Amino acid sequence: MYKRVLLKLSGESLGGPEGKGLDTDSLKEYAREVAEAAKAGLQIALVNGGGNIFRGLQGTSKGFDRVTGDRMGMLATVINSLALSQFIEDEGVHAEVFTATPMQPIAQYYNRDNAVRVLEAGGVALIAGGTGNPFFTTDSGAALRALEIGADAVLKGTRVDGVYTADPEKDPTATKYEELTFEEAIRKNLKVMDQTAFTLCSDGDMPVIVFDMNRKGNLARIVRGEKVGTFVHK
Repeated sequence: MYKRVLLKLSGESLGGPEGKGLDTDSLKEYAREVAEAAKAGLQIALVNGGGNIFRGLQGTSKGFDRVTGDRMGMLATVINSLALSQFIEDEGVHAEVFTATPMQPIAQYYNRDNAVRVLEAGGVALIAGGTGNPFFTTDSGAALRALEIGADAVLKGTRVDGVYTADPEKDPTATKYEELTFEEAIRKNLKVMDQTAFTLCSDGDMPVIVFDMNRKGNLARIVRGEKVGTFVHK
């Protein structure tokens, strides 16, 4: 169903059950799923959050100004991408880390054409550092990169199996949306992605699939065209 996608993972997902630090079991499982999809022919770019290490916005409550906090959060996404790239390589798939600000020799400075070449060669391009600017989330970075590389969709992997009327982990009466428009998601204030990311995806006609990345095989099911999670579209 899809030739090229951008997979967005939260930093907390890489921190395992506690959502903190780096959990090697989670890294290995995600790497395995991504590598299997790449071997099957799917072109995958990957954007990680950094909340398992440092979340910029929350840093303001600890005495950091917003710009410094966001820069620290961007560096956290680089650490996550480097960690995940190693486990993807261990699965036999080339993984290249790109960063929004120059960090040679740690990683390549992001260039759209170079990232696409990695994808077309069967590798995985991990694009870290958000947009490279403070005041933008990694969701916005994911939407931007998806549009730049010509992805068919943004796949947002979460801990729940889609978008709900309320947080299903807190409200047992919450019901799941099978399908949503960006306008509905914004109007109902559904906390799936921030409004900047939604606007980018809406203007660029970039669909978003919100799904449970922790359920083994879900990524492959999406690739096969099965209905998984919540489909958000223009």
